[in-house]
Amino acid sequence: MLFNSFEFICIFFPLVTGLYFVLPHRWRWLLLLVASCWFYMAFVPVYILILAFTILVDYFAGIWIEGSEGRRRKLLLTASILANTGVLAFFKYYHFLNENLGALVEGLGFAYNVPDLGIILPIGLSFHTFQSLSYTIEVYRGHQKAERHPGLFALYVMFYPQLVAGPIERPANLLNQINATVPGTGMRSGFDAQRVIEGLRQMLWGFFKKLVIADRCAVVVDQVYGAPGQYGSLSIALATYLFAVQIYCDFSGYTDIARGAARVMGFNLMVNFRTPYRSTSISEFWKRWHISLSSWFRDYLYIPLGGNRVVKWRWYWNLMIVFLVSGLWHGADWTYVIWGGLHGGYLVLAIICAPLLARFTKGIGLDRLPRLKHALNVFITIQLVSFAWIFFRADSVHDSFTLVQRLFVQVPLDISKLIEQLPRGAFGVTLIMTGLFILIDPLYDAWTLKEKRLPRGLAGELAYALLLALIILFGYFGSASFIYFQF
Repeated sequence: MLFNSFEFICIFFPLVTGLYFVLPHRWRWLLLLVASCWFYMAFVPVYILILAFTILVDYFAGIWIEGSEGRRRKLLLTASILANTGVLAFFKYYHFLNENLGALVEGLGFAYNVPDLGIILPIGLSFHTFQSLSYTIEVYRGHQKAERHPGLFALYVMFYPQLVAGPIERPANLLNQINATVPGTGMRSGFDAQRVIEGLRQMLWGFFKKLVIADRCAVVVDQVYGAPGQYGSLSIALATYLFAVQIYCDFSGYTDIARGAARVMGFNLMVNFRTPYRSTSISEFWKRWHISLSSWFRDYLYIPLGGNRVVKWRWYWNLMIVFLVSGLWHGADWTYVIWGGLHGGYLVLAIICAPLLARFTKGIGLDRLPRLKHALNVFITIQLVSFAWIFFRADSVHDSFTLVQRLFVQVPLDISKLIEQLPRGAFGVTLIMTGLFILIDPLYDAWTLKEKRLPRGLAGELAYALLLALIILFGYFGSASFIYFQF
């Protein structure tokens, strides 16, 4: 079930939310668990069994880890990690590994007859795998008490607003909030009109980003990236910048809808985006983009590898490992590996070149012009991130290099061919709406984090009324899937 579908907007969400406040307090967790199961089974029902398996493994692993010591404790954690990553590897990477191994074996002159099983990747598998893993790791580290209630633990893994595309929550946040709703804890989530309004407003902003911005940008992006050999540099550059906007609005739009839906019921999910295209470096970009994933890799992979507390070559190696794994997490294709490798390479080069760059900027007097320096850093960061998006979006490695080649070689400034291939008026509306979004997004980000006061009274109501009108007038209502559902 998609957030932007009629079923969710008009039936599922109002029905579940209404029942949540009507039911006696002690039954609310059960309602959310049943609703989350229904939500997930709307995609491929049988894949609920995969979730059930990982939930059972990690539920018992958490209890046994908490009650164990020494080597047994570590073995139990290892078993949990292997069970979760084993399921992920089989469903997500079997085809990729089998295809590449077959090419290697046949390239050496041997026969390779291992069949491709035609496995369909379960929706959001990478997300709930990492969320479940964070629980057992935190229990192992002594930062989280093992959950004894199997239903509450299952709800932590399956909480429907963020089940299929995050944020990837930690037990200290979401599981503790779920526990706090159980009678006897002293904390109950009653109906709060102001909180409900704020949650609905955040959902509205998410729908605007998805329906009006992301799905409109997708029309242009799909046209160019679907035929990479037919367009020149200006069309490719335009499509690439629009994809940068598309993926941000698509993914952060999902997060806003998820956080808003959860807020209506009294749950606070973590912030997952902070206007990432305002970053002045790649390092800062990853502190603002998909924060729940980047912090997950930092805490559970980068720091255990030694982080930056090692000799320099190991530090560079640690960064590259994290970003190559991040690339594979996003998808079982070499395009994602290249994308992750580019970001890892950006960070390593930034560290190596930092002293030289500092001397250069000081030598030309740029340090005396902080605003210009900031603007240049933002501009360069956007170019680097956008270039890497080419490999993320391209359908194959061959297509990605075709796009890169034509971007720098085929330089006609005529985009009339692209405009002719699009629905009438679509190109102009897309650019206007995208420009409007770029102006509003930093303000909304400041409002949500209380850095600036949200317009109150009539001004605030008119702003959201205008947002709703823009969705109705310019939104794409084809129930297009969210990009990160495939991960």
